[in-house]
Amino acid sequence: MKKIPSGNLYDQFLSDYLTELKIGRNLADNSLESYGRDIRSFLQFISDAGVKDLCEVESETARDFFNLLSEAGISAASLARYHSSIKGFFSFLVISEYIRKNPVAKLKPPKMRRKLPEVLTPDEIDFIISKIDTQTSAGLRDRAMIETLYACGIRVSELTGLKKSDIFFEEEMVRVFGKGSKERFVPIGSSALKAIGEYLLHARPVMAKPAGGNILFLNRKRGSGLSRVAVWSIIKEYADLAGLGKRVYPHIFRHSFATHLIEGGANIRAVQEMLGHTDISVTQIYTHIDISYIKQVVQMYHPRG
Repeated sequence: MKKIPSGNLYDQFLSDYLTELKIGRNLADNSLESYGRDIRSFLQFISDAGVKDLCEVESETARDFFNLLSEAGISAASLARYHSSIKGFFSFLVISEYIRKNPVAKLKPPKMRRKLPEVLTPDEIDFIISKIDTQTSAGLRDRAMIETLYACGIRVSELTGLKKSDIFFEEEMVRVFGKGSKERFVPIGSSALKAIGEYLLHARPVMAKPAGGNILFLNRKRGSGLSRVAVWSIIKEYADLAGLGKRVYPHIFRHSFATHLIEGGANIRAVQEMLGHTDISVTQIYTHIDISYIKQVVQMYHPRG
């Protein structure tokens, strides 16, 4: 066995693991930060428990840590993330031949109950868009953004990262760089393309400054790219004007995109590809919405419903 580097909570070894994740799995910086926080919490826990060598960590110690998190009111989703982070770290130690066994390997992660995502109806989306004043440069931009969010089902971070060169008008496709900078192409409808075209022709040239570069959607005052917070604020403004009585945020357009496709009969694999999900089980949450919708239709229209 190799010798584990000494030092405060094995910081160097943790750094090596996070570097391995960044290079090998191409994880985004915010994901790496979450992994690092989870693992540091566990390393601090075992240090406080008097464990001086990672070879000495037992399954019971790990179980005590997860029990402590649970008693502190940590959600099942966060517990599952802790479990994944720490298990992965110790797997790395085993592969690197610093320890012989993974103390977390046989511990089961908490079962997570997935909530059905909130969605907007097509009429509600139309109503929100109707509240946009497209006689202004900002309005042309805002309509193009919201149309794109719903037409492509992209994340707000993907929206703010779009460049002019990512819009392929003739092919009716958008190039998107998702988590880990993974590239995918998503179809985009004529309504969104028309809105983007009008924005590029009449509004973006007014907003553009050198700081904006090739970024598609620009801040009206600074001429640089929009932040995610700015997109949230813009959408909230129109949602308030629409007075729908429900919380509206950028990701709800992604949920609505997937739900409406599934309800319309779209193949789940195709929806998975468009959403950029690596695991189809994540996409399957929308099939549950479809089942709920079907039950609702039966209850409303069946004679014995």
